[in-house]
Amino acid sequence: MKPRSIILNDRPDKVAFVYSQAQLARIAELTDLSPKPVGGDAFRSMDVADVEFIFTTWGMVPLTDSEVRRMPKLRAVFHAAGATDAFARPFLRNGVTVVSAWRANAIPVAEFAFSQILLGLKGFFRNNRILRETRRFSAEGAGPGAYGEEVALLGAGAISTRLQEMLARCDVKVTVMPSRPERRTVTLDELFRRAFVISNHLPDRADNKRTITRAHFESMRPGAVFINTGRGGQVDEEAMLDVMAARPDLTALIDVTEPEPPASSSRLYTLPNVCLTGHIAGSWNDEVHRMADWVIADLERCLAGEPMRNLVTESMLLTS
Repeated sequence: MKPRSIILNDRPDKVAFVYSQAQLARIAELTDLSPKPVGGDAFRSMDVADVEFIFTTWGMVPLTDSEVRRMPKLRAVFHAAGATDAFARPFLRNGVTVVSAWRANAIPVAEFAFSQILLGLKGFFRNNRILRETRRFSAEGAGPGAYGEEVALLGAGAISTRLQEMLARCDVKVTVMPSRPERRTVTLDELFRRAFVISNHLPDRADNKRTITRAHFESMRPGAVFINTGRGGQVDEEAMLDVMAARPDLTALIDVTEPEPPASSSRLYTLPNVCLTGHIAGSWNDEVHRMADWVIADLERCLAGEPMRNLVTESMLLTS
């Protein structure tokens, strides 16, 4: 008899977005999968005593400890998305394995930042602005290029690690500043003064709030580039915009803001040396199916008695 599984989620649209029909068919092949996603209200009124696996994504229903204990056979929760902080603890406390596709979600962010880093080193964004403004074809504003130049990565998590692997193929000097102060060998101040490209991948923790200040932007080298795919709240945004307005040689490539979306009056939309995208660096469209593939692969390992590769531990969860 196949183990029973359900999709526990309050957002059927998100389930349909992340899990393709072929992927749902594969889960149904391996388990006795309930045909439709189960929302929080339905879950609380149904018999779940024999449920062994839960599948979900963005829109996961947070459960209490007592609700988790209604599923004494539950073995694992498979989250085809990134962060699990909002729901993981009651499962972990009750001995249920939690699997997340957080490493899979890091891949497109790293690819996005990698492309911007190389273009930033080349001076693509600044040169493009100058040509549009002057209507004169020239190499003015070209950057130092990707040979021997320093790139700073803020944060040492999954995205940063992937980026380091990608940048290892280039002739650049990569300096990483871990988010934990006790692990650092270089300061944020030093990196903003030294590196030509600074890419932010700090985790979404309270101690990283407003970490990047006016002084950091003011200290940037002529023509330097700042990339933010971390969190908007980690940057003093108004101070950054003040500096960008005063220094048109600089470039800011911003994918995350606070608030999100920005107010319609924000200078993020209007400053020519600020390139704003709508939080698209993470998994979107075809990329989201990678996350489903990763959790299905761990289901297959689980059923084969093999160790799963994408486990969530208590130490990985945010503490505040």
